[in-house]
Amino acid sequence: MHVNAVSAAARADLAAPGPLDPGGVALFTDLDGTLAPLVERPGLVKPDAVRRRLLARLQRALHGRLAVISGRGLDDLDRILEHDIVALSAAHGLVRRSADGVVRGAPRPEALDDAREALEAFVKADRGLLLEDKGPALALHYRRSPGAAEACQDVVRRLAIAGDLVVQQGDMVIELRAPGPDKGDAMRAFMTEAPFAGALPVFIGDDLTDEHGFEAAVALGGYGVIVGARRPTAALYALPDVAAALAWMDAAGQTGAVAGA
Repeated sequence: MHVNAVSAAARADLAAPGPLDPGGVALFTDLDGTLAPLVERPGLVKPDAVRRRLLARLQRALHGRLAVISGRGLDDLDRILEHDIVALSAAHGLVRRSADGVVRGAPRPEALDDAREALEAFVKADRGLLLEDKGPALALHYRRSPGAAEACQDVVRRLAIAGDLVVQQGDMVIELRAPGPDKGDAMRAFMTEAPFAGALPVFIGDDLTDEHGFEAAVALGGYGVIVGARRPTAALYALPDVAAALAWMDAAGQTGAVAGA
């Protein structure tokens, strides 16, 4: 992540983005903390009829230029989104399914199997911890046990050094992952393909890993929108919470529906 300290400090109080004009825009969105509220355990996020209708309208308004870029696994994204969104990136960019349905992904390093054994033993000591296996990444969640944050970070960093793996910090989670693409790289790859190529990229998300997406969007002439109060950020605009993010996206879907009527 390469956030300029001066510019980030100057953006401590960011304005809300203007209305999203679906004409010529490609929208890339995180899921947790953006399309769905953050919860104690990832499995508690379920399919949602209101969100499904919103994304369907938005996808039509954008003529398919909508992709979800998340830290979740691909199967989990399909479960929550009910297979309605084809263009997906999972595991923070390590796995990507393009709009034509082709899946590309980083292989799982053998070191992750050894790390999983060690982390399984580690989480047994604290019932508030949760280990999530995403294939090319392992996520250690401590939202229900915030006092264990330092211990979680220590064990993951030691395993990363031992296995030549990458550490990725998130919101009350720390991940151990294969080296490879991040969310910004995933967005750049989408932008070279139909139907995204030639559009103005907009990236909306809430987590530290979304900073790569914000930076990539700005570099390609677009912008990022951060959801929530976390700062500093490379995003140029901000929305206060998931409800505001959904309302902003739905307005674009409604605009597109009226324009196409």
